[in-house]
Amino acid sequence: MPLTLPPLDPRRYQQLLNDMLARIPVHTPEWTNSGPSDPGRTLLELFAFLHESILYRADQVPERNRRKFLQLLGVPLAPGNAARGIVTLGNQSGVAGVITLNADLELRAGAVPFRTEHGLDVLPLDALVYYKRAVAPDAATQQYYKLLYASYKDQDPPANFDVSLYEAVPLTVQEPDGIDLARDAVDASLWIALLGPAGADLPALRKALAGKTLSLGLAPVLDNARRSLAPNADRQPDVSQLLRFELPVVTPDATPTARYAGREPRPLGDVTSGPGVVELTLPEADGLQLWDNLDPLEAGVGDFPPMLDDPKLDARLVTWLRVRAVAGAQIQLLWAGINAVTVSQRIRVNNEVLTPGNGQPDQTRQLARQPVVRGSITLRVAGSDAPWQEIDDLLAAGPEVPQPDWKVPPGTPPAPSRPVEVFVADYEAGVLRFGDGVRYGKRPPENASLAVSYDACVGAAGNVARGALNNGPALPAGIVVVNPIRSWGGADAETVADGEKQIARYLQHRERLVSSADFATLARRAPGVDIGRIEVLPAFHPELSPNEPGDAPGVVTLLVLPSHDPLHPAAPEPDRLFINALCAWLDPRRLVTTELVLRGPVYVPIWLSLGIDVKASHAVSEVRDAVKQRLLDFLAPIYASALAAAALDPAAQAEQGWPLRTAVRKGELMAEAARVDGVLQVNELLLARDGDADGDSVPIVGIQLPQVLGIAVQAGPALPLDALRGQPTGALDNVPSGTRVMPVPFVPEQC
Repeated sequence: MPLTLPPLDPRRYQQLLNDMLARIPVHTPEWTNSGPSDPGRTLLELFAFLHESILYRADQVPERNRRKFLQLLGVPLAPGNAARGIVTLGNQSGVAGVITLNADLELRAGAVPFRTEHGLDVLPLDALVYYKRAVAPDAATQQYYKLLYASYKDQDPPANFDVSLYEAVPLTVQEPDGIDLARDAVDASLWIALLGPAGADLPALRKALAGKTLSLGLAPVLDNARRSLAPNADRQPDVSQLLRFELPVVTPDATPTARYAGREPRPLGDVTSGPGVVELTLPEADGLQLWDNLDPLEAGVGDFPPMLDDPKLDARLVTWLRVRAVAGAQIQLLWAGINAVTVSQRIRVNNEVLTPGNGQPDQTRQLARQPVVRGSITLRVAGSDAPWQEIDDLLAAGPEVPQPDWKVPPGTPPAPSRPVEVFVADYEAGVLRFGDGVRYGKRPPENASLAVSYDACVGAAGNVARGALNNGPALPAGIVVVNPIRSWGGADAETVADGEKQIARYLQHRERLVSSADFATLARRAPGVDIGRIEVLPAFHPELSPNEPGDAPGVVTLLVLPSHDPLHPAAPEPDRLFINALCAWLDPRRLVTTELVLRGPVYVPIWLSLGIDVKASHAVSEVRDAVKQRLLDFLAPIYASALAAAALDPAAQAEQGWPLRTAVRKGELMAEAARVDGVLQVNELLLARDGDADGDSVPIVGIQLPQVLGIAVQAGPALPLDALRGQPTGALDNVPSGTRVMPVPFVPEQC
């Protein structure tokens, strides 16, 4: 049974007053008139009121006491998380020179400070990013281009030759889905035009760029992400295995040839799973050339870069950088740009002076700012040669004065020495705690000065919009900064109320993923993510099909959905940043023998059409909309009630959404529709999976969830499914096998 906290004193106002009135004959027998109008009775009523107020306050445990209880139990509150982002720096001073900036420069988004994580060379270049998108004109235009390029470089006869028309499209952040290099680009490549300043001497500029480092920023599309943490390993693909970075190779031949030389990338992070930067060392000036002997029909054909229609831009062109996806790689990019560097939101505090040591055991010191960024604390104590070491638990520290171990016989080799000059940090509260000086850690000596340097953050306030990070007080003149995409990952510290809910779990397993409840509860505590639904599937691997939970020992699959997804509001999917944040949180807490798989659901598209009869006293349109909304809520992947329950109790697991491995049955949907007020009867219900005919049910297996692509509700008979789906589009013509296809630029007609 649950333990309830007893009140310190259960008496209330009337009981306190009655007790005092009953004591009058005992203590003051001469007081005979104690009626409601007596002044003495009024004083007793006042004291009873004050007494009741004091008892009420005593029963309410203050916030300070609650925090102290958590400290005594050793239950830390999750600290705030610092936001991260990516910025580009441009040289607008007009000087065609390279400016080298060091790391740890402060940039600002209004009053929110950020700091760069790496140094970079700010090249005097602008970048325009294009990709070749296929176009499908009418048959006559297609045949015209085929005949126009049939004799290009002595191609085969027209019967075995075809052209693929494309248009050069700029890559813009406004495209929510980005581009899939393998699917959307005809050559699976991004083309980045490197442009010098207007009026610059290009040969001199190429010499100035020789040997410099180009910092290329890439932001992948992060939808439909999945990660697997194998036992005792978490290897991610190297960017050099999935992308090729190439510059043109121009030879003095009479006939120009589209040849490229690869540049070895140095990734500063995994740009295939999150926004990051790849450093490329530029070659000598001879390797930054362009073709100057192309015929009019050769520009943009085949592997040549796309054409720049603007003569002013073409006059500034230094060279092209080609970013090509290897065969079979699934690379979706939202943004690409040069002179990029990653930033993290943090406030640098240098040499903050703390209260001097007093030589007492178990000393604590409060930092001025919190929450503190994990791993950023450097503490120096007067009298010590090196900074004191941060430690997870003072029980792992050694004694201040070595003592012989009298429990072992003489001649026993001494135990390994343990660190002594150590401290423990509470990042959420900004408190440093020291040892007792006897067994666990050294005490700061009396009157010893303490100086600490650390980084603090502002939590969720660091998630700023695109373009908000636009100034830096320490930047050289002429350098402009902007964040092309929003920042991410900032989260506020855990509240005391939420921390109290974790006491039982923390004391049970000490933040270790052991039971199914541990996986669900710990995942919901991950900073920087807002989980709307989580399903723990023990001994289940989604890639082994068909299988059920229990068929894959040693594997735990977490099906996670964000509470809100602006791109897919009806069918939320976790993006790669969401999954990566969960991985970083759960990986150090899992058992070494556990393979942990994190991923989103597989949605099964379904179509619904209902015919109903409406009661005479109700409006048909209102009942129709109510039935439609009820069925959408019934089939929703996340119930609105589940979001409300998760806000109150992070461990809530019941009725999160449409249950897994539960088929969508026609009878249940008809019964649900019949419960709507105003429905007289359900005449007909048509149910089908996307592309299938009407059936009694749609099976849901594994980690699948239903997604309603279309629903129609009308009075009378149900609307046919074909009419609901609309007319199917015509299939693309297949290219005969063996035909040689050459990409050529398409020039639209202009009036």
